[in-house]
Amino acid sequence: MKKFISFIHHSHPEVYKALLFVLAISAIVGIFPKQGKFKYEFQNLKGKPWYHDDLIAPFDFAINKTREELANEKAEVLKSAKPYFKVDNSIAKAKKAELTKEMEAKWDNKKPKALKEKTFALANSIFDSIYSKGIIETADVIENKTPDFTIDVLNNNVAEEHDLSYFFTISTAYTYEQKQLLTNAKNADIKFVSSLLENAIAHSIFYDKETSDKILQQAIDDIAPSRDIILKDQAIVSKGEIVDAKKYQVLESLKAEYDGQSVGAGSYLFILLGQLIIVSICLAVLIAFLAFFRREIFVDNAKITFILILIILQVLMTKLAANSVAFNIFILPFCILPIIIRSFFDTRVALFVHLVTVLIISFMAPDRFVFVFIQMLGGMVAIFSIVNMRNRSQIFISSGVIFLTYCISFIGITIIQEGGSDAIIWFDFAWFGVSATLTLFSYPLIFVFEKIFGLTSDVSLLELSDTNGKLLRELASRAPGTFQHSLMVANIAEEAIYTIGGNALLVRTGALFHDIGKMEMPMYFIENQVNGINPHDELSFDESATIIIGHVIKGIEIAKKNKLPEQIIDFIRTHHGTSLTTYFYRSFQNAFPDQIIDESKFHYPGPIPFSKETAVLMMADSVEAASRSLKKYDVESIDTLVERIITTQIEQNQFANADITFKDINTLKKIFKKKLMNVYHVRVEYPR
Repeated sequence: MKKFISFIHHSHPEVYKALLFVLAISAIVGIFPKQGKFKYEFQNLKGKPWYHDDLIAPFDFAINKTREELANEKAEVLKSAKPYFKVDNSIAKAKKAELTKEMEAKWDNKKPKALKEKTFALANSIFDSIYSKGIIETADVIENKTPDFTIDVLNNNVAEEHDLSYFFTISTAYTYEQKQLLTNAKNADIKFVSSLLENAIAHSIFYDKETSDKILQQAIDDIAPSRDIILKDQAIVSKGEIVDAKKYQVLESLKAEYDGQSVGAGSYLFILLGQLIIVSICLAVLIAFLAFFRREIFVDNAKITFILILIILQVLMTKLAANSVAFNIFILPFCILPIIIRSFFDTRVALFVHLVTVLIISFMAPDRFVFVFIQMLGGMVAIFSIVNMRNRSQIFISSGVIFLTYCISFIGITIIQEGGSDAIIWFDFAWFGVSATLTLFSYPLIFVFEKIFGLTSDVSLLELSDTNGKLLRELASRAPGTFQHSLMVANIAEEAIYTIGGNALLVRTGALFHDIGKMEMPMYFIENQVNGINPHDELSFDESATIIIGHVIKGIEIAKKNKLPEQIIDFIRTHHGTSLTTYFYRSFQNAFPDQIIDESKFHYPGPIPFSKETAVLMMADSVEAASRSLKKYDVESIDTLVERIITTQIEQNQFANADITFKDINTLKKIFKKKLMNVYHVRVEYPR
């Protein structure tokens, strides 16, 4: 037990990785749906022979209608739908009371009583005749309809079907009233009652939109999604048989039924086991890639955590969208993952992480081949479009390129599968547009992940490398010679790392800040001495060495005070490694040959460079600074200088921890020589 506890104590980074690996697998498998997946891929077989074994129905299932069939049936329902109107009996009652009251109030009692009775009876008869059928309101649903167009009218919750011609309108009611009055002109005072009846005419039947929409939706919901039945053990398609439209729909129906079936306890365990195997293999391959080819990421648990969290979030996003019938899976911004990964790491890491993520998610996608094909192309293009990010507009360009890639890929696949362009559903391009637009959110997400995981993205490096920034402007003002030296080193180191492969933007930014500590005592560094006065003349050699070495510590303090990223501070820490301040050390030896020297006073504290980028900066810084002391600038002197400095650094094991090869170093020497000759305008002497 003690040995086990000791192992955990001394191996906690590895234990953390193992635990993180297990948790990531558990989270992804937990998100996965626990249904079986239809094992045949047939989306590109329409009109082609079935190349799988004979397919027999494993259970009874219904044949689902095609999208076109359902759309046609829905259109037919909409076409035959009848609008619903509702009778408002309170209007007739109110108008009848109003008519009676006005007739009593306005009748001249001097006229014969018999005439009054006949007039009132005629008015009531005409009123009742009109309102017994009703006066219908003019609505958009019946406008320009023929008289024989039928509608349903609700009267006291009882629906009756009538033609439009059955009902009165305001106009036809008035015409009917005048006709009836003229017919009975001899028996009643029609002049008295005419205006009163006209005022009594009002709409009593109104369009009932709520009921109409409810009945229509019910009719749409009643459309059967399937037709016919395939029985268990019935042959579906034989090997070599052409998959026509009818058989294709049967296959689609079987796939939908198979994918949606609930599974028993035994099947559930096997599905769970299969998912564990698949997810474990995918993540194991990713971890192996990082361990063998990106060791600096593998040893950093924060970076591993960051990558795995991004993968889990993509899987979770897919699961949430898959549970919704309103969204197509292609609306999801899958390309946001490679963009974010590329902002923090190199293109190979971004591509490999995207590949693994797409393979995992494909088991949740409805059409795995199409999904993997389109997303892989989209991810590749996304990575290529920001491979050398130098401004924010590149993310917008990347979004547009992703959209075009999606569209072109989709058109090509559809033409192959359907044998023509007629089957292309142009609305699907809207999903691609939304997905490409959502990738723009990668920009704020990059900032969020920087703060959470302490990483540094290319976007931040771009902002930091702006020489108009506050800290660099202060360096240019207080130590102009150091600032110019930093610019030269940045240019040399950037081209060097670009040639051998590495993060050029990181090197450039690190080079601009590597000597920031010289701002504290600028005149003690020769590049800032312009009046011929050297303060070191008044100091002992060990005191001078302490000041020179101190610019590293001061630089770290200034960087932390200004909240520079740790990746940039690493360049300040390592740009001299554990090298010797040779000038002051040799001067001390010559002045005090008999005195024992404490070499620690003349050595930089380190650490030595631990990456390709920091190693390149050390070389570029050393050769650029040393080149300023050359008395003669020619091919031979520059060649000798570069060889001597880098050879000395190798002998001092300054690159022992950096992943840089001798081949890389030889390439770097050539670049440094070429850059210095360009700076000092050295021409190659040609033989005569």
